[in-house]
Amino acid sequence: MKKFEWRKELKELYLPKKEPTKIEVPKMKFFTIDGSGNPNTSEQFKENIEILYPLSYAIRMMPKQGIIPEGYFEYTVFPLEGHWDLDEEGRKLDYVDKDHFVYKLMIRQPDFVTEELFQYALHTVREKKPKLNLDTVRFEEISEGLCVQAMHFGSFDTEPETFKLMEQYCLENNLERIEKTHKEIYITDARRTSPEKSKTVLRFKVAEL
Repeated sequence: MKKFEWRKELKELYLPKKEPTKIEVPKMKFFTIDGSGNPNTSEQFKENIEILYPLSYAIRMMPKQGIIPEGYFEYTVFPLEGHWDLDEEGRKLDYVDKDHFVYKLMIRQPDFVTEELFQYALHTVREKKPKLNLDTVRFEEISEGLCVQAMHFGSFDTEPETFKLMEQYCLENNLERIEKTHKEIYITDARRTSPEKSKTVLRFKVAEL
């Protein structure tokens, strides 16, 4: 069986065009961790990423440990995602203050992953990286439902330009944005990619009018 590549098999979810589109996002499984503060300066943000990737690779590499779960297939680890909001004080401001961000970072898991396998991943990472705080990580099923999304090219600071296009798309297609929060999917790794070359899927929930 060939290796499952999300870039090839799930382009609709992970590689949309620059032009906004409507999409029905299915329920999916994730390892998640909550946090707050400015991602550019927060040590917690960096540590949360350092937690999610080893957990995801612990699942991916199970066959090398002689463990093949029911339904397992070879695959590429999914990209990092983030669900972004503002705290109560941040929502009162007429500008975006990154110090008031609250977020949920996550990495999608294949459908064969269960609570038991999640516990296995936690145990494996605790043994290899005992200094990491894994107490706040969760295994969740999340359903986003009807959304509008677009690929943003460039710095995170220029995302409002793409959101403006997405809002205009809603106006032209009888859609209403129903949450101020939004999802970001990091197709490129910000730790290794210059801002001008970054690719980020932007997505928010909508309802049909």
